[in-house]
Amino acid sequence: MNAVKNAWVVLAMLLMGAAPAAGHQHDFDFEFGSWRADVKILQHPFSGSHTYSDLRGTSVVHKIWGGRANYGVLEIGNAAMHIEGLTLRIFDPRSSTWNVYFSDNGSPLSVPTAGGFRNGRGEFYDTERIDGRITRVRFVFSDITPTAFRFEQSFSRDAGRTWEIEWIATFTK
Repeated sequence: MNAVKNAWVVLAMLLMGAAPAAGHQHDFDFEFGSWRADVKILQHPFSGSHTYSDLRGTSVVHKIWGGRANYGVLEIGNAAMHIEGLTLRIFDPRSSTWNVYFSDNGSPLSVPTAGGFRNGRGEFYDTERIDGRITRVRFVFSDITPTAFRFEQSFSRDAGRTWEIEWIATFTK
């Protein structure tokens, strides 16, 4: 029955002009499951400071829609700070890109950060207003193995010529 359903989905996508993107809908499969999260967060972005707060916790990522979407729950903290985050990622087969949404206990759902993976590295970008100023945001997933990966979130206020790393996260099984 699934083969028939999948054939209809592929046919519908072709009729709508959206060819299925072989493999890219599985780009985040490496992240499914439970992870230990070690995160460094820049204390004062855009100030020239290089002082980070260290947080530890967990991340659990679940596959939905047959891998075309997933959601992750992040819980990290230290004695002074606690962050609960929710990430929703949705694959767009027409553009072969992922749209990533994030919200934490201190902010509403973000604008989508869009991008994809090439050669084992994922890069995702958006433009947001942070502290009243237009800011480019970049997510990078790298150093991906079956038991670990790295994530960075960086900001740029000069249209991407220079980047300041705000989050540095290492996830391990």
